Amino acid sequence: MKFDDTQAIRSPDRSIGGSPLRVLLGAAVLAVAQVVTTQTGLAPVLGLAQAWAQEQEEQETRKTPALRNKVYEKLSEAQVAAEAKDLATASKILDEMLAGRRDNELNSYELANVYNLYAFIHYSQEDYTSALQAYENVIKQPNIPLAMEINTRFTVAQLYFVQERWQDGINALNQWFEMTENPNTTAYVLLAQGYYQLQDYDRALNNIEYAINDFEEKGRLPKEQWYNLARFLYTEKGMTDKATKTIRDLITFYPKKQYWIQLSFMFSEQEEEKKQLATMDTAYVQDMLEKDGEYRNMASLFLNAEVPWKAGKVLEQGFEAEIVEDNSKNWELLAGALRQAQEIDKAIPAMEKAAALSDDGDLYARLGNIYLDAEQHEKAIEAINKGLQRGGVKRPDNARLVLGMAYFNLDEYEKARDAFRAAGRDERSKKYATQWISYMNSEIDRQNKLAEDAD
Repeated sequence: MKFDDTQAIRSPDRSIGGSPLRVLLGAAVLAVAQVVTTQTGLAPVLGLAQAWAQEQEEQETRKTPALRNKVYEKLSEAQVAAEAKDLATASKILDEMLAGRRDNELNSYELANVYNLYAFIHYSQEDYTSALQAYENVIKQPNIPLAMEINTRFTVAQLYFVQERWQDGINALNQWFEMTENPNTTAYVLLAQGYYQLQDYDRALNNIEYAINDFEEKGRLPKEQWYNLARFLYTEKGMTDKATKTIRDLITFYPKKQYWIQLSFMFSEQEEEKKQLATMDTAYVQDMLEKDGEYRNMASLFLNAEVPWKAGKVLEQGFEAEIVEDNSKNWELLAGALRQAQEIDKAIPAMEKAAALSDDGDLYARLGNIYLDAEQHEKAIEAINKGLQRGGVKRPDNARLVLGMAYFNLDEYEKARDAFRAAGRDERSKKYATQWISYMNSEIDRQNKLAEDAD
């Protein structure tokens, strides 16, 4: 059984060149090399002593030529050399066997064994092209044992994948499926990877799902890269629930920071803000955050959840660990969190650093606002004037309102009046400026009356 028919509408083609999964699959393809060696590398040659029995077993289905004793001895000699890593000697023996074919013709089964050992020699030298050609020569021989052809076809498919010849690998694997009664799970994974590389995500998903389900039904743990391929495909096809479940499986069986981050992202896509925060917080308490952006994201999630104190703690720890970058934006974020948490004394030095690192005057204007909260009116006036002079203040009308308040609190009423009037020239602040001037006038009248009564 294999899945190579499209059962659903294909998702649009997308570029996968920059996908993180491509790196993962690259490692999986390299792992195929190990599979080739363990499953098929020397097996047909090392089993020469069993060839006689295999030949007899298959007489009923295929008329397999005999492996003659003198040929067997030569093959054994080449095999011993190959096992000793004396590949030159092994190749020489095989060359001589082929060179003497006119006088001593080799039958198809004997040739298949010669080419099989050639393939191993080429593979050991990492000459995959020659190894593939040798294995193809094996299956070209007529009437070789069925098991030998089946095993070799699987090896050929794997080598196509090693060379990133995805369509050839898929075709070879499909031929192998047609000859195999009980295909192994690895074959479904290889087929899924091939279809993934061709961006045929429907077939890729069908095959990787089968592999995962097969392992789970047998009580075995699917490999990490299988889950990752499924997760990627679910995401590409917009199957959010299944993608989320797969990431949960990865966290359960292969707990790593990246999966907590991915799960948080999935909750963000689903607008599950509480779950997103809880997931990132779990990663945070496990000391998994390692990047500037991760700390900033964690702080922003706490701010959105109206937990500014925790946002401030995250950023402070990030600065102390020298992970959060020393720049204006990050100090501004910390100052904002601390101010919301009513930790004004801590917010001030943070905003001072943010303003000093900034290219314009906007943060100085905001620093003046924090100074006003701390009743440091002279510093508020100095910071706001510096910001207005530097330029780039996003709301100069608001800055002048704060400036007016600071002057008012210092009883510098004329300067306060000028600041309020300047703020009132902007329609957005006209109402508040008028109210402040009115209040200030009443306060001046009250003070004058108290002074008269005192006289």
